[in-house]
Amino acid sequence: MKFFWETRKVILLSALIYAIVKCVFFFGFVSQYIEQITLYALIVILTSLGLNVIYGYTGQFSLGHAAFYGIGAYVSAYLTKVFGIENVFAYIPILFMSGAAAGLVGYLIGIPILRLRDDFLAIATLGFGTLVRVFLDNSDRFAEVLGGSRGFVGIPRLTTFELAFLIVVFLILITRNLIFSRYGLFWRCIKSDELASASIGINTFSMKLMAFTYGCFLAGIGGALYANLYTFLHPSNFDILKSIDFLIIVIVGGMGSITGTIYAGLIWVGFIEGLRIVLPAEIVDLRWVFIPLLLIALMMWKPHGLITKSGR
Repeated sequence: MKFFWETRKVILLSALIYAIVKCVFFFGFVSQYIEQITLYALIVILTSLGLNVIYGYTGQFSLGHAAFYGIGAYVSAYLTKVFGIENVFAYIPILFMSGAAAGLVGYLIGIPILRLRDDFLAIATLGFGTLVRVFLDNSDRFAEVLGGSRGFVGIPRLTTFELAFLIVVFLILITRNLIFSRYGLFWRCIKSDELASASIGINTFSMKLMAFTYGCFLAGIGGALYANLYTFLHPSNFDILKSIDFLIIVIVGGMGSITGTIYAGLIWVGFIEGLRIVLPAEIVDLRWVFIPLLLIALMMWKPHGLITKSGR
């Protein structure tokens, strides 16, 4: 009963937040730039949630999360442009197809690399991320429309606040249900002690593969929303630095915390874009000095992340 009450509270709180933000947008209290940044923050939260499932809950150190983010983005961009999708309702199936494509690649890649652990797994995922980046740089050799190193242009803008908010809340609830299911319990057991988990009958490889595939699926949907928000893609948007961004959000928010990922995602995007607005154009690059200082301060204040209660 408590679980269903908590879910109901999440839905009610989400409805309240949506109403407030929508009113702010409707009455023009913020610029269109802030509206777009709000949408981007939702995308970052969703994608980081996928990495939290992989690393925060299951303990699999991945440095290639941006690769699956990019796969979802390019699949969505290609399908919506080739089929001339202009309707949001027709876009929703493509959104989930993009996530499924990223999840399928994650599943196929996970079969060999998830037999590795710790630093070896990190290096393997980093290598895969580099492989995807190189493929996207040369993708115009396979299909001219993909643009290669010039970038993918002419993508229809289909991502709206209503769609992004609904998708993110829906997937947060699905993820939360998974975390409190037997599978979530198995994931947390594997993170705590994989050998002990195997000794009590948990199929650790299958559970790790499931978590990795689902995390990649969330990243793919995040990438699809990104592609149809900004209408332009470049391979550099999905390099190792983007993977580090998602990793920072998971660690700062608190590994194994959904609420922490939401807070950290908002703080991360708000701080980066806030500095872009506040700092003069000639010194805007100094924000990359302030960002490490923020991270150092946060880690000194909250070394285990903003939220440390697992599952919340």
